[in-house]
Amino acid sequence: MVGTGPRKPPSRKGSMADVPKDLLAEIKALEEAFTVPSEKLKEITSHFVSELEKGLSVEGGSIPMNPTWVMDFPDGNETGKFLALDMGGTNLRVCEITLTENKSEFDIIQSKYRMPEELKTGDADELWEYIADCLQQFVETHLDEKRRSQGKIPLGFTFSYPATQNYIDEGVLQRWTKGFDIDGVEGHNVVPMLEAALERRGVPIVVSALVNDTTGTLIASAYTDTKMKIGCIFGTGCNAAYMENCGSIPKLAHMNLPADLPMAINCEWGAFDNEHKVLPRTKYDIIIDKESPRPGQQAFEKCIAGLYLGEIFRLVLVDLHDNKDVSIFDGQDIKQLRRPYTLDSSFLSAIEEDPFENLQETADLFKEKLELKCTRPELELIRRTAELIGTRAARFSACGVAAICTKKNLQPCHVGADGSVFNKYPHFKARGAQALREILDWPEKSSPEEEDPVEILAAEDGSGVGAALIAALTLKRVAKGNLAGILHPENFK
Repeated sequence: MVGTGPRKPPSRKGSMADVPKDLLAEIKALEEAFTVPSEKLKEITSHFVSELEKGLSVEGGSIPMNPTWVMDFPDGNETGKFLALDMGGTNLRVCEITLTENKSEFDIIQSKYRMPEELKTGDADELWEYIADCLQQFVETHLDEKRRSQGKIPLGFTFSYPATQNYIDEGVLQRWTKGFDIDGVEGHNVVPMLEAALERRGVPIVVSALVNDTTGTLIASAYTDTKMKIGCIFGTGCNAAYMENCGSIPKLAHMNLPADLPMAINCEWGAFDNEHKVLPRTKYDIIIDKESPRPGQQAFEKCIAGLYLGEIFRLVLVDLHDNKDVSIFDGQDIKQLRRPYTLDSSFLSAIEEDPFENLQETADLFKEKLELKCTRPELELIRRTAELIGTRAARFSACGVAAICTKKNLQPCHVGADGSVFNKYPHFKARGAQALREILDWPEKSSPEEEDPVEILAAEDGSGVGAALIAALTLKRVAKGNLAGILHPENFK
């Protein structure tokens, strides 16, 4: 089992019998370019392990390997009421999480607030005032007078933008992403900005922990399943978090922390292989990198993340159309297809999910979205191209998981995964599981019900429950006297 999901559509055998020789040759060339054999996966994984270690060193490397100051897994016995704030690109989500007396159980009340587009490029004060207003509305609606008068309420703040964290209760924004571009925030600690806005309104909240969504995914998943050792995001972007020992983090050696003390690491592994040493790149990957806002960065992400899969696919089709030796979409205007980032990973999902022998749904999709009429051989080419791109993404993704498992000797374990590609892209889980089997040399299963040594499963809610749990774990360790990575211990009294 590789996590449950929607029922698979009936399999479609497909036939290349009617495909002209020129198109068959192109399909073969694409197969050679996008297929990653077992030996290459092992080579990528081996390099990945050394890059993870380099990121933990004093000198550092391409993968940032950020310490998060989350210093324990939950044991399932955490209790209390906590607030969580998730500041996404489109919505703000505010939750009250009650960690109940029943082991590993929680109750959740939540409200969503739209993030107005004009705020994303507006004034910093307006942003924090708006967020404080949403928190005030939530507190006044859902928390009784007694709770509001019992002193400051701890908040776990999921802030999924690149931030430097020298403490769990601070985060210095490195750069805005997700369409935000607000002056006066980059290079500054965002926690006092939010707390000042809350103070002005008299809202009794204190930020106990600033949380990255991937670390939240790890902690929330471990709360309900003690076998969870890695949290991953496979969505618009990609990332992973896992628990390291402080003794294996040379860049924290100056803090003289006990060597066996755990520390959750937010890998930010989209930057793996920025030096282009090991990932086999096609000419399409090279174009994507060259034309992206930040060439030479996020090399791994550009091969596997949802944001780029549709663009790789689009570039292949445009290239085949413009290649004079091949004729696809003959005599048709491909102006819609020429627009960069017109297609996202859901477009590829729809092609791969088409259950019909004649690929009718794919034909309809091309007609509606791109105003192109496809022949049967073209549809076969389109389907095979989508399969190749989707399969490569899943197989590359498995290299990252295998690298952490190898570095930490984590077999057997569970991996909690979230994100649109993991949850919605057909066969992504099965293809990833197959790649793990090849990389880690597992024997064949004795029965279909038998678990793999590493199972990638659907994660719990990282940005809500995970953030609340991290606030709870921080209070718990402060009570035990562990003040490492805490900027304002007075807030935890």
